[in-house]
Amino acid sequence: MAISQTITDFVTLAIQAGGWMELDRLYLQNRVLAMIGEETLESISPTEVKKTSLELLDELVVQAVKNGVVSEEPAELEMLEAQLMDFLTPPPSVVNAFFAQHYEKDPADATDYFYKLSKENDYIKTRAIAKNIVFPAETEYGQLEITINLSRPEKDPKQIVAQQQERHVDYPKCLLCMENEGYKGRTNYPARTNHRIIRMNLDGESWGFQYSPYAYYNEHSIILSEEHRPMVISKETIHRLIRITEVLPHYFVGSNADLPIVGGSILTHDHYQSGRHVFPMEKAEIEQYFELSDYPLMNAGIVKWPMSVIRLQSPNSKDLVEAAAMILDKWRNYSDESVSIRAFSADGTPHHTITPIARRKGQLFELDLVLRDNHVSEEYPDGIFHPHKEVQHIKKENIGLIEVMGLAVLPPRLGEELKEVENYVLGKENYLADYHKNWADQMKETYSFNEENVTEIIQKEVGQIFARVLADAGVYKRTTEGQAAFKRFIDSL
Repeated sequence: MAISQTITDFVTLAIQAGGWMELDRLYLQNRVLAMIGEETLESISPTEVKKTSLELLDELVVQAVKNGVVSEEPAELEMLEAQLMDFLTPPPSVVNAFFAQHYEKDPADATDYFYKLSKENDYIKTRAIAKNIVFPAETEYGQLEITINLSRPEKDPKQIVAQQQERHVDYPKCLLCMENEGYKGRTNYPARTNHRIIRMNLDGESWGFQYSPYAYYNEHSIILSEEHRPMVISKETIHRLIRITEVLPHYFVGSNADLPIVGGSILTHDHYQSGRHVFPMEKAEIEQYFELSDYPLMNAGIVKWPMSVIRLQSPNSKDLVEAAAMILDKWRNYSDESVSIRAFSADGTPHHTITPIARRKGQLFELDLVLRDNHVSEEYPDGIFHPHKEVQHIKKENIGLIEVMGLAVLPPRLGEELKEVENYVLGKENYLADYHKNWADQMKETYSFNEENVTEIIQKEVGQIFARVLADAGVYKRTTEGQAAFKRFIDSL
């Protein structure tokens, strides 16, 4: 009886999602029945559903495991979950039609619809995301946001072995390709049966809009090229970002840089990240204005931020694109050996690019251009403008778009490691990692720790380290020498 009620309720939610009609009920019930290995179904009249889609999904999966149709291997469970949730997800054509209907009323109404669908069908892994450790940290640049990322599931040894045995398949080409929509998944590739992409026409070119399964901030979304092509920062990129803020005026949109070390994790597919979130960098104010002679009606200034950020504001989007393209072109070719800034290696390898972020401020378009340099040296083999050795015990990965804007995405290892740091400074038995010892000893000298204050102090100190991580990635340091060098670049514009 219980599983019959679960199936009936699940199918009711599927019909309510808009991809099916009441006439499809028997068909859907039999499909679900077969997928979880049940043979018969009691006839139950549909009533108001009291449980969430995720609660019903869990009950169906537990029954499937009991019936031996699926093992408890994470990849197998994920594929079954996605196939079941596909019933709660209308086909791509219908989702796009619903989105368009909502959009006619209000762009925010359209994203509200799609975001709700993506959570209810478990494409956005809300329960996994809830495991992340999130806390604010006060710094001289305002309140930074810290996330210790525990949402992505760890692979168990059996899954790793299975992945090694699975033959290599070049389909989809990458995690961001359109071919992911509806893809079943493999042991070594995530299930995407319940995945949907909103099609966007950006000045005659086909792009897609989707949400991130493991979101780092509110309505974390991805806008991706239909064509599988490498990331490029160009005048066209800047124009596209501004255009997206016209299509989705309630969202920011930004691009990772297009060079290794300073770029994001996927440089092989042209894409941007967007969402409905106010990042710490957006709240930071312009501390020094300057004029661009060709654009007298434009606000331009340097932002008070540990990285080197130029902010442009104008009601005229065309002027904004032209000015930003001019700054990008100047920066790509600009060197200042006195502060280790080199545009090219001796062999002509380029080292300069930007991380651009666009948003709307009422009638104004606002664009932040973060100057990036991926040069390395003997002293800094990981990157001159990359987190330096003394902060890598907290963060040694690339500083991409999200971190640039003031949200730290820290590795899962810190979930347990910071507990051991707490035990160490409290004088308890501990398994402190060697690379945290100097930091922990410095804190012991600075603070008087007890059970009540230990977590707050350590989180505050993690925030201070993240501010230093950003300062390491800043090309013009916030010193007298660094700011004088920044002014020389501004004067060259």
